[in-house]
Amino acid sequence: MLALRKIAITGGIASGKSSVCQFFKELGAFVVNADAIVHEILTPDTDLGKKVIHLLGLKYVSDDRLFRKIIAEKVFNNTTLLKSLEKILHPVVLKKIQELYAETSKKEKYTCFVVEMPLLFEIQAEEFYDITVSVLSDEAESRERLKMSGFQKEEYDRRMQRQMNPKQKSLKADYTLLNNGSLEDLKKQVVRLYQTLQNH
Repeated sequence: MLALRKIAITGGIASGKSSVCQFFKELGAFVVNADAIVHEILTPDTDLGKKVIHLLGLKYVSDDRLFRKIIAEKVFNNTTLLKSLEKILHPVVLKKIQELYAETSKKEKYTCFVVEMPLLFEIQAEEFYDITVSVLSDEAESRERLKMSGFQKEEYDRRMQRQMNPKQKSLKADYTLLNNGSLEDLKKQVVRLYQTLQNH
C-alpha cells in the first residue's frame, strides 16, 4: 500500500487557503485545519487549556470555555506572551495532526492528506509534509477579502506582523497558487496541481 501523501497549504492572511483546501476535499482529500484543531482542544478541562490558563490567568475563562477572541487581542499586542502561548500550542497541534494522519492513512478512502497551516514555515513544520503549497494573493485583494469578512482594516497588519512575508512563503514552497482572480480560476489551478501530484 502506498503511503498517503501529506500536503501542507500555507499563505498569507485571506489569501484563499481555505478555498484551496475545500477544492482538494472535493477531489477526495482528507482535510485538516490547524486553527480548527486549536479551537477543538483549547478548553479549560484539557491539559492544553490548563497550561493556557496558568499562563494568562482565570479572567479569560467562563464556565467551560476560554474567551479566544480576547486572548488573541491580548497576545497579539504582547510579543513575549504570544511566543509563550505558541510554545504551548504548536507542539500539541502538530502531534494531533500526526495522529490524524496515522488514523486516516489506514482507511484507504482518501486520495491525499491536506493540512491548512498558516504558520507552516514560521514554526518549521514543513519537514512533516511531502508537498508544500503556498497560496499567494496581492495584498490589496487580501485586505479587501478580510474586510468583507467583517474585520477592521488594521487587523490585516496586526496579523501579518507575526507571519513571514507571503512572497517568501511562495519561494519556500514546492508549488504556488495565484489567487487574484475568480474562485473558478483558483479551482482550475487546484485541479491542475492535483492531477500533477497524482501523476508523480
